[in-house]
Amino acid sequence: MAELRLHDLTAQTIAAANSLTLKPGQEAFIEPETYTAAEDKLDASGSWPRVVLDENDHVVGYIMGAFDADASEEYLRAALWRVHVAAEAQGKGVGRFAVKAFADEARSRGFDHVTVVWASGDEGPEEFFKAVGFEIIGETPYGEKLGALKL
Repeated sequence: MAELRLHDLTAQTIAAANSLTLKPGQEAFIEPETYTAAEDKLDASGSWPRVVLDENDHVVGYIMGAFDADASEEYLRAALWRVHVAAEAQGKGVGRFAVKAFADEARSRGFDHVTVVWASGDEGPEEFFKAVGFEIIGETPYGEKLGALKL
């Protein structure tokens, strides 16, 4: 994927983002229990949803994060909540591009790291998160991995 760019989530792109087809087995890892439990604490004004467009303006990825410097839980302050990449676009740099864009946004807002939570499993995202620079820094009460990416 030579030319990727971010675009705001709009009425035109939300349907495409919701229709992204993942590889078999990946659906089970879309929303960790920790984020389900913390969703009511998410400050909607600090959410950062974006789609990733390819050179043909096709939606090939979706990323959603949140920024809340005052969040009671440290891992929710600059948190990556979702990274979805269309099955046919996986392995082509889309996810790496999206995470880098989120990290750049976090840095511009004064954060020195971002966090992500994921469930372990064979089809899970652990290897991806490690490959883009996240280090495991702990585990949630639900047994999920907590990772941090230093900026």
